[in-house]
Amino acid sequence: MTTSNNGPSAATNGDAIPKIGPHPGTITSSNQYTSELKLRRMLKDHGCDPARQDNYRLQGVQLIENVRDYLQLPVRTFDTACTYFHKFRLNFRDVEYNYQDAALASLFLACKVEDTIKKSKDILAAAYNVKNPEKCVSPDDKMFDGPSRIIVCLERCILETIGFDFRTRYPQKLLVKVVRDIFGKDHGKPFFETAYAMCIDMYKTFVPIKRTTFSMVMAVVELTALMTGQHVDRVREYAKTKHQYDWGSVMETMLDILDLYVQHGKSTKVGAQFDQNMIIDIKIRLNNDLDKAFKPRYLYYCSRCEAEDPQPSTPASAISPATSTSWPGDASGKRTVKGQEGTLRFVFEPEAAVSEKEITEAFFKEEFEEYEVEVEEPVPPPPREGR
Repeated sequence: MTTSNNGPSAATNGDAIPKIGPHPGTITSSNQYTSELKLRRMLKDHGCDPARQDNYRLQGVQLIENVRDYLQLPVRTFDTACTYFHKFRLNFRDVEYNYQDAALASLFLACKVEDTIKKSKDILAAAYNVKNPEKCVSPDDKMFDGPSRIIVCLERCILETIGFDFRTRYPQKLLVKVVRDIFGKDHGKPFFETAYAMCIDMYKTFVPIKRTTFSMVMAVVELTALMTGQHVDRVREYAKTKHQYDWGSVMETMLDILDLYVQHGKSTKVGAQFDQNMIIDIKIRLNNDLDKAFKPRYLYYCSRCEAEDPQPSTPASAISPATSTSWPGDASGKRTVKGQEGTLRFVFEPEAAVSEKEITEAFFKEEFEEYEVEVEEPVPPPPREGR
């Protein structure tokens, strides 16, 4: 068989251009913990007004708690819902969603995760009945059709925000064990009631996404002892016997809870039961202890890294409840990653994500070689006169 000399020459063995397969996609990995500096950066990037942001956070967590009590859901569902709610609000601007819708969507997803499944209309009806106890409605009411679709839409956003990582922390379970170890089974009941209520109040702050379970529990136990004025030495002696006890983490957690009681004491269970002057005195003593130990207020915090320009205030966001029709009909929860090419994939282990990225980069890395070429350009003759 002969080939034409005019056609392209056949590729010899080893000279063929290798085929490049489809792009492996964008890999994202969840992060169980964050720092105060990162929290402030995320809020500042979204242009959040601090006062409005605090109100939405407190009201959203309170709504989750009220609906949980109405539906008689376990406290594990409350912990999970609040964790998802905080993470979602850090990744979306206030004008992109309704904070009440986000709270109910977080509770809806938490019910699935904790195997206390409730329909979206059940949660919406419970929220409506809590707000309007004199006019209770059933979940089958047609008024919940539109809000139900919004809840399902926001659920997809929350799933992407948490990276399909459903791990959360349940400090109440460890709190029971710690109180029993310190006071015994019969003598710690009054102390435990105050500590348990404080543990619920703690979820109105960002502590659950910053600290480990043991740090949260020890901060609650020690702060309860300081506020009640009882068993402070016993609690601190117990803390010295635990190698996982971190003094800086516990101090930051206690000061975060005290900030909540000082600024929004009436919106909490424990803050309204104690004198504000006493709470302020405890806060001053803890700050003095940090100064004496030359420790920062927040762990892993750098004042130079935080921009000095003031935070821009965000426009007024929607504050109507999910049971209204304030959202447009085409409100979509679809949120894509900027610059995303290929499929967005979620990897649970950060080490595996880094290893896979290093392997695939070798095949999709474009290398360019720069070199200079001298080209002689002919000089055109000068124009003749008279033409």
